Amino acid sequence: MPPPYFDRLGYVYKLLVVIGLTITAVILCRDIVIPLMFASFLAVVMLPLVKRMEKKTGLTLAVTITLIGTILALGLLGWVFVNQIILLANDLPNLESKFDKFLIDLNRTLSTEFNIATSEQNQMAKDLAKSVSGYVGTFLLLTTNTITTLIQIPIYLFLILIYRDKFNKFFLSLLPENNDQLTWKKDIENVVQGYISGLLLVTLIVAILNTTGLLLLGIKHAIFFGILSGVLTIIPYVGIFIGALLPFLMALITKDSLWYAAGVVIVFTVVQFLEGNFITPRITGSKVSINALAAIIALIIGGKILGIAGMIFAVPAIGVMKIILSYTTHLKPFTILLGDDDVIKKVPDPTEHTPPVEELKEEIREKEAMSKSAKSQQVKDNP
Repeated sequence: MPPPYFDRLGYVYKLLVVIGLTITAVILCRDIVIPLMFASFLAVVMLPLVKRMEKKTGLTLAVTITLIGTILALGLLGWVFVNQIILLANDLPNLESKFDKFLIDLNRTLSTEFNIATSEQNQMAKDLAKSVSGYVGTFLLLTTNTITTLIQIPIYLFLILIYRDKFNKFFLSLLPENNDQLTWKKDIENVVQGYISGLLLVTLIVAILNTTGLLLLGIKHAIFFGILSGVLTIIPYVGIFIGALLPFLMALITKDSLWYAAGVVIVFTVVQFLEGNFITPRITGSKVSINALAAIIALIIGGKILGIAGMIFAVPAIGVMKIILSYTTHLKPFTILLGDDDVIKKVPDPTEHTPPVEELKEEIREKEAMSKSAKSQQVKDNP
């Protein structure tokens, strides 16, 4: 019997239509999508801890304790960061006078060394001021959206963890007869948990290294700039350069020699080399085995669709997409373009040895049994 005819062109056309509609919906609903994505990724990371606590305290109390603990830990980090911002703000009058002196020296250098007239310099300053004012307005709008997002994330996170059994039942009802086809769910959990937990550790290490280097150079507010640069490493390829810009400018303004600014560049270059070649590969390993080309394209597309949040989620999202594609029949070849595996010597993939889906079913059966037992006990106590 000949194999059934497969209309590949029609399949690709329908797929492109679905992708286009999805991107449009994400752009229109970005105020909901962004906090929901943050909450979903955090829920996957916090899931193992919630499962352990749930056996002793119950689901609702376990989720509440975990969520409160996470908020307190992030609040402590935020308090340290805000204190550094306050110290920087208190030093602004001193920095302003040094900045004026820097502008005078720059004006003299441009006039004598590059023959740029004062009128041309003033026009360049006006154009720069217009650009900066536009960026300031965008930053204020972004800050307002960030506050709204931060309020929504804990709510979504709590509800996702509370109702996770419903998601499990939904996935099981899709393919109830074939357990192997549900292994992608465990694969996604393993990749997201490994990537985000590893990324947090990488962020901490990079922040410590950058802070140490800036302190050795004697750069003012080195702790603030070190923490900021560490946080910005969550944006691959781009964040480290943004994080280096502010201490570089601080060195130009506050130091008498250009060697300090050069030292800042050297510190961040060395840290970036260590992070890209030793720290990240050893900590996150091959959790998200994506090649550089796919990652850069994902960063650009993510930035266009969701801004900074899209750039943050670009790499793990493309890793999740790679897993889903690897379990499809007609789209599996695209994983070759996305992956970073060595064709000759295959790098071990963390998704190759996946826990069986029976664990998922067993967990649901145990919860249903506990729920029935609790209801029957309640009926006996209240006849």
